[in-house]
Amino acid sequence: MTTQDTGTGAPLTPAEVEAVARDAHAGQTDKAGRPYAEHLAAVAEGVRARGGDTDQIAAAWLHDSIEDDALTRDWLARAALTPRTRAIVDALTKRPGEGPEGYARRILATPGALLVKQADLAHNADPERLAVLPEETRRRLTEKYARMRALLGL
Repeated sequence: MTTQDTGTGAPLTPAEVEAVARDAHAGQTDKAGRPYAEHLAAVAEGVRARGGDTDQIAAAWLHDSIEDDALTRDWLARAALTPRTRAIVDALTKRPGEGPEGYARRILATPGALLVKQADLAHNADPERLAVLPEETRRRLTEKYARMRALLGL
């Protein structure tokens, strides 16, 4: 398997997307020092548990890949993904200098993106996950996530 094509012309399967994401984020850690793939898995599971479809689950695995420079925009444009998965990942990718209002508008305007962002915010704001962070960081992130939830109507 490559990150572009399954050899059949079909979109990457959910398992293949997971493998691409895990490989792309290998060696990365979150703010608490945990392997970044744990966050991706939690978001994908959150999407599944909320009734998300395979496009949304694939997007959950890839939601931070462009923003975190784990994969490129060129990869996203050429990857064997459905147009909907590609659109959701693009919508969830923050742009340099972009404010939260514009980011939220793009998410709300992209079918399927809100559910993925909801699962992402739920995991990011998990009290157990935040508890290991320094107080100032925990407070800043809690406020940031609450503001985004409000902008998204969650």
